[in-house]
Amino acid sequence: MTIFFDMDGTLADLYGIENWLEYLINKDTFPYENAKPLVNLNTLARMLNKRQKEGISIGIISWLSKSGDEDYNRRVTEAKQKWLSKHLKSVHFDETIIVKYGESKEQFRHTKMDILFDDEKNNREEWNGRAFDVDNIIKILKEV
Repeated sequence: MTIFFDMDGTLADLYGIENWLEYLINKDTFPYENAKPLVNLNTLARMLNKRQKEGISIGIISWLSKSGDEDYNRRVTEAKQKWLSKHLKSVHFDETIIVKYGESKEQFRHTKMDILFDDEKNNREEWNGRAFDVDNIIKILKEV
């Protein structure tokens, strides 16, 4: 089983950065680099490390910017990886999948037991299984 997390709007408050859309349109990675966490990352890290010790894999499935070209997509991918390294440095992600905006995340699911946390309703519906919004991430992880 793998527990997957979206980043923007789920772990990282990209949309809380003032003028975030303008930055993205101008191909500036500032919002990806400076987004504040949306959950208590110390608690999350402890829980994820515990789940990994129990044999559960941990992964990221996140979209790139809607208006990204090849260079910007590369820089956004690097910014997301740096954000994870900075904010969840004790967590070793088994998979980090950064895909084009709008690409179905369901294709990366390994089993019907896999879980997705994502703020995007369509992603949760397409997952066709155990998918949750961003409310109560910690509570849900305690029950897994």
